[in-house]
Amino acid sequence: MTAANFILIRCYAASDIERQLPQLAGLLQDCVHDGASIGFILPFTAPESTVFWTQNVLPAVQGGRRLLLVAEQEGQIVGTVQLDWDSPANQQHRAEVRKLMVGPAFRRRGIARLLMQEVEARARQLPRSLLTLDTRTDDHAEPLYISLGYAVAGVIPGYALSADHSGLDATTIMYKQL
Repeated sequence: MTAANFILIRCYAASDIERQLPQLAGLLQDCVHDGASIGFILPFTAPESTVFWTQNVLPAVQGGRRLLLVAEQEGQIVGTVQLDWDSPANQQHRAEVRKLMVGPAFRRRGIARLLMQEVEARARQLPRSLLTLDTRTDDHAEPLYISLGYAVAGVIPGYALSADHSGLDATTIMYKQL
């Protein structure tokens, strides 16, 4: 990679989230407006995006229940993924991968793969031996997860309203044993 293409993966602390809130909110908003199925529907405003980071992610990171990994290129946030290990007592061996996002202008460059590889390495350090996630069925992320060794546990039809309200999308539940 040239210096201009170098991607740095960082683990964000609460103070990093607060400092980079405008960029994080912008990334989320760009992804939702591009059709990403990550829990939000249109219209999706900048204040709504900010609320997600400040009221959902920030408290979980502060509480030591979630990890936020951020991909940066030349100081710009180009992608994120979260690892949530807030599990019941009988599930302390597993964690959930949440909200893998890569900005629309930065896709198809291997950034999602780098984020997933790092989230797996961090899960092993916790230590966690099982990762789970869900993704919109037939979404562009599904082949990525399969190429990384995730297996399909099943598909739930009509799981979530599409971001543009055009219908209900199925979700594929996946897992990987580390």
